[in-house]
Amino acid sequence: MKLEVREQPVRIPPDGLEGDLVIPERATGIVLFAHGSGSSRHSPRNRYVAGMLNQGGFATLLLDLLTGAEEQVDLRTRHLRFDIDLLAGRLVEATDWLGRGHDTSTRNLSIGYFGASTGAAAALVAAAERPAVIRSVVSRGGRPDLAGAALPRVEAPTLLIVGGYDEVVIQMNHQALAQMSCHKQLAIVPGASHLFEEPGTLEKVSSLALDWFAHTLNERPV
Repeated sequence: MKLEVREQPVRIPPDGLEGDLVIPERATGIVLFAHGSGSSRHSPRNRYVAGMLNQGGFATLLLDLLTGAEEQVDLRTRHLRFDIDLLAGRLVEATDWLGRGHDTSTRNLSIGYFGASTGAAAALVAAAERPAVIRSVVSRGGRPDLAGAALPRVEAPTLLIVGGYDEVVIQMNHQALAQMSCHKQLAIVPGASHLFEEPGTLEKVSSLALDWFAHTLNERPV
């Protein structure tokens, strides 16, 4: 059965980050999306995954971790997309904003992160900063290795999803996984490249993410 959803644009203080909040009826949790490597909340891949999560009963918040002015700078310099501390700080801002109860229907929902590319590192650093709040993390084609010293401090159950053809990133994910002590798993999608553009591969990512959040988001970190 297709769930009714409520959509609304949001602006998150203090930096005025722009986001799209989608809340299905009887939502059982909320997932914040952290984009990276020059992407934005309009990423068709992450919006596809978010739509699948919405139909699975999860609210989603897709947000830009850079302001409009910063995005213009990053288009020229390409350095802010790799400023993991900046991106993680913005994700923490959005997490705290949710906790303050901007929308009463999300106030008591458990929170998870879905990070892509450098956004995955930001999600892991932010999860380490808010261990009592973040219940689950999923990475798609991510660079968790860039989370560095935060990796051993992550308590939230973490799923790393990588394409089978993305050999260099697979190795990076293996190295990051070895530094983590939380409940963790590496899922390799056969026949998928870094952007999961091959037929059926993004659907597989969505299925893996939905299953992971369904089993971990409403549990205490282990």
